[in-house]
Amino acid sequence: MTRPVLLIGGMDSSGGAGIARDLLAVHDAGLTARIAVTAVTAQTDRTVLAVNPVSPALLAAQIEAALEDGIGAIKIGALCNAGLVRTVAACLPNVPVVLDPVFCSSSGRALLEPEGIQALLNLLLPRTTVLTPNLPELAALKSALGLHQATKPDDVAGALLDRGCQSVLLKGGHNGHSTYSTDILYQANCSPLSFRSIRYPFDLRGTGCQLASGLAAALADGQPLPDAVKAARRGLEERFRKAGGDRATASA
Repeated sequence: MTRPVLLIGGMDSSGGAGIARDLLAVHDAGLTARIAVTAVTAQTDRTVLAVNPVSPALLAAQIEAALEDGIGAIKIGALCNAGLVRTVAACLPNVPVVLDPVFCSSSGRALLEPEGIQALLNLLLPRTTVLTPNLPELAALKSALGLHQATKPDDVAGALLDRGCQSVLLKGGHNGHSTYSTDILYQANCSPLSFRSIRYPFDLRGTGCQLASGLAAALADGQPLPDAVKAARRGLEERFRKAGGDRATASA
């Protein structure tokens, strides 16, 4: 029997992203989940009104409670501050870890302070099985690493691998100059693998959360990393297809 996925991240009161979206992704993959909430937020689809991080002690207690049942993989999202990053790093068991570097909300509200980004690089990155940045998050990581502004995405991914991360899945959803959305998987001593799908002419919230959680579920199920990426992307593509059909029906 596949063990549950532990979801560590913020509670989005709108239900569009964060742990609410993570739970749906894990459920759709046929697995169960445990959760550890890092922050409670008040937000809509357009803006974040308030963010209230939990205490490190409460976060640690949630994680310890989840680990009593045994965990197959972990997905980490919003962490808010360096104290919570350190707490998570101190509690991680030896299972696959998918780290979604949530630095700000889709509306632009900061969700991890600069000190927290450095703690993430120093403490969590070496424990990470797959890091899943989008292009803006990769730019923030490039800056935090002190890399030259002209450094190419391939080289930033290489620098992250050099810091101990096992693999980097660079999401291409923010590259709006193509009719396709292409994610690229970087692994040490391997050629990059590309995963391409049709780009839909609309956006959905929580897609990064969903992809990372679906990936954690597939890894918990024992799938090899490239197959896990494909499984997570299938779940996301199905959501876009359904949303496209719903929009077409609504406009008919």
